[in-house]
Order: sequence, then C-alpha cells, then structure tokens
Amino acid sequence: MLTYTILAATGQIGRMTAQYLLDHSDADLVLFGHHADARLSEFAGPRVRFVDGDLKDSAAVKDAVRGADGVFLAYVATPDIMVPLIKDLDETGVKRFIAMSVPDVYQEVAGPFQAWYREHTGLVWKTNYVDTVNAIEQSDLDYVILRTTWLYNNPAKTDVDVTRKGEPFKDAQITREAVAKFAAELLTGEQDYHRESLGIGEPGTEWAAPTFR
Repeated sequence: MLTYTILAATGQIGRMTAQYLLDHSDADLVLFGHHADARLSEFAGPRVRFVDGDLKDSAAVKDAVRGADGVFLAYVATPDIMVPLIKDLDETGVKRFIAMSVPDVYQEVAGPFQAWYREHTGLVWKTNYVDTVNAIEQSDLDYVILRTTWLYNNPAKTDVDVTRKGEPFKDAQITREAVAKFAAELLTGEQDYHRESLGIGEPGTEWAAPTFR
C-alpha cells in the first residue's frame, strides 16, 4: 500500500489535498501539523495517521515522512525550514517531494499581471524564497516546486495552466481546490513532472489583477 505524507496538513490546501487523496486513491496518509489529531479529526480512520509537530522539529518530521512514497509540503517555507527538511527527507530515504512556492522567484511574472502582483507581493526575487527554491533545486530529490499565484476557493474550478521555469508567468489567480488536486496527482503519478519548477494558475486568467480581490 502506498503512503503519502502531507506536511502543514492543517491549512486549507493541506486539508483539500488529504480529502482528494482519500476520495481518489487507495493510499494511506500521514497528516502532519500542530495538534493535527485534534484539528483534523474529521479525517480519522484506518487509512490516516496523525503526527503532531512543528516543521522545525526534525524528530517529528522524520516520524511523519519515514516510509512515505511521496511528501507534499502544503506551505511556502523559508530556508530555515526547507534546508533541514531536505536533510530529514534525505536521511529517511524519501525521494518524491512536492513543495509550494510563489511566483517571481526568477522574475518571471509578466504581462498585465506584473504591475499589480509586484505592488501587492513585493520583489520576490530579492527575498529568501529564492534561497528556498535554490535549496530544493540543488538537492537530489525528485521534486516539483509549485509557484502558485493568488488563491481563492471554488470547487468547480480545478483546471490548471502550467508554465515551466524560463517561461513567462501571467496567470492572476487559481483555486485552492485546483492546487490540491494537482499536488495530489503529482503524488500519485497522474501528473508526470520530475525535478521541475512549475508556475500554476487558472487557465484564461491572464488579467491585470485577480477578480476576487
């Protein structure tokens, strides 16, 4: 039986990813986060194990990821979290790793969206999120980085527009449900990307700003 670990599982995307995997796969899940057993009690069942802990607690992280066939970090981490986490994954033999990030770490945001995005997010390529991405890309993990544009909720919209590293990123928004589904499919192999940094947005949203703001 396959097992997938979701780190930072108590957030909205973590929860949605867990639900999608329970509904669309036979895999067992390990759900990791602060007070995970209490905060995620609706997922309690024979296919789910909870690990309470902080991402900076190496022993707890290793307990959660050991033996996992894939790990999804449903959180945009800074280097002080990511660098030790990569070490924990290496030491437990985990290879498949999906991690959330933000657009513009490569100055790739372009088109009508660029001015609004940079006004509201700042100059991402000058932040330590770049160091986080570099740490993942320099690892030997079978990683996918998800540079995720501005988020909103709508379960009816789960299509994803994918741009690769080196391509301009123009999409103004994406649903959390779409991110969760895409992350789950990266874990299960339905989406076949490996050692790539992907920009993900909602198709047809090359606008000057998100519509839900």
